[in-house]
Amino acid sequence: MTGRRVIAVIGANFGDEGKGLAVDHFSSLSEENTLVVKHNGGAQAGHTVELDDKRFVFHQLSSGSFRHADTLLAETFFPDLFKLTDEAASFRELTGFVPVIYADTGASVTIIDDVLLNMALETSRGSDRHGSCGMGIYEAVLRTQAGFGITTGRLSGMTAEELYHELLRIRREYVVPRLEELSLGDTGEYGELLKSEAVLGNFADGVMRGAMLITPSEGPGELAEKRENIIFEGAQGLLLDQDNERYAPHVTASSTGLRNPLLLCKKAGLELDEAVCVMRSYVTRHGAGPLPGECPPEDIGNITTDRTNVENPWQGRLRFGLYTSPDELAGTILDGIGAWQGRVSLFITHLNETDGRVRFSCGDIPALSLPLKSTFRGRIKTLYTSYSPLGALTGRLSF
Repeated sequence: MTGRRVIAVIGANFGDEGKGLAVDHFSSLSEENTLVVKHNGGAQAGHTVELDDKRFVFHQLSSGSFRHADTLLAETFFPDLFKLTDEAASFRELTGFVPVIYADTGASVTIIDDVLLNMALETSRGSDRHGSCGMGIYEAVLRTQAGFGITTGRLSGMTAEELYHELLRIRREYVVPRLEELSLGDTGEYGELLKSEAVLGNFADGVMRGAMLITPSEGPGELAEKRENIIFEGAQGLLLDQDNERYAPHVTASSTGLRNPLLLCKKAGLELDEAVCVMRSYVTRHGAGPLPGECPPEDIGNITTDRTNVENPWQGRLRFGLYTSPDELAGTILDGIGAWQGRVSLFITHLNETDGRVRFSCGDIPALSLPLKSTFRGRIKTLYTSYSPLGALTGRLSF
């Protein structure tokens, strides 16, 4: 199809950069003819979009859903079909519709024991928590790698009763040994839940309800033919990439850069046209781990209350900081892009809170005066800027 545009939206920091509003913007360019591919992580993502008088935090539905963009949960994504039911119902209640939700038949689902193991392990760490949000993604990855995965394709041929018995088998053959491996012994309420067969029965019923919401797919290739716009929506940010040794172990269990979009494009016979790297005009981190340049929010600017990243028992409060230097910021983004030589854009949000400036430890720099050519080695071709309290795009500058 001529004129098709394939974009990857990735976060340049620790997450919470504004990837949702970027996906919403690019989805608006071709309403009802866009496919958004969720390609890393799972239900732990929380991408907020505000449009007119509506506000929604997207976890598994794509952030292009207000624009009627369909969602594809890719084979590199870990769906939580139990949670998907409530998310879809909430979105339908708000808007009156839910776009089509495709799921790659090779995508492995998260199960309740992944979540309980995650919560038990993170709780046992006490003050040394890794900053996990308790959604079980890492445990789902390990379980799948160990040969105990359940794909959406396999689910389509199961009943709730059959799933229940499979979950019992996984608990017996994998979860119990995993508990022993972690030396979790007495895990309090989580231990009791990990012994409860009723929990598995309830979960199996919920998963099968969620499975009814998805349309099986063999990936973006078969869905691309009639789409003018294909957007890969990343979760978390480059500083939380699973291979980022600098911040380990306080990282996520997935690839947050271009690895998955490029892999999926290659399998689908698509060409990635543009990588859009999203960043706030300052740095945030929701969870444990180092935050260079950390400072009180009042030292940054007129920070509006974040209604999405509220304090919670797993990640604590949202933390704030300054960028170290333009060179370090550029290095992070260029590392995330890797050897790919396509078009790279920068999308800066929350500029209304910092008077149009990006906050660095070495001093503020107006967004339009960032040394893009020198620090990014000429790779940045477009600068998108958002000065709106709602995050809407308010400026675009091409080089």
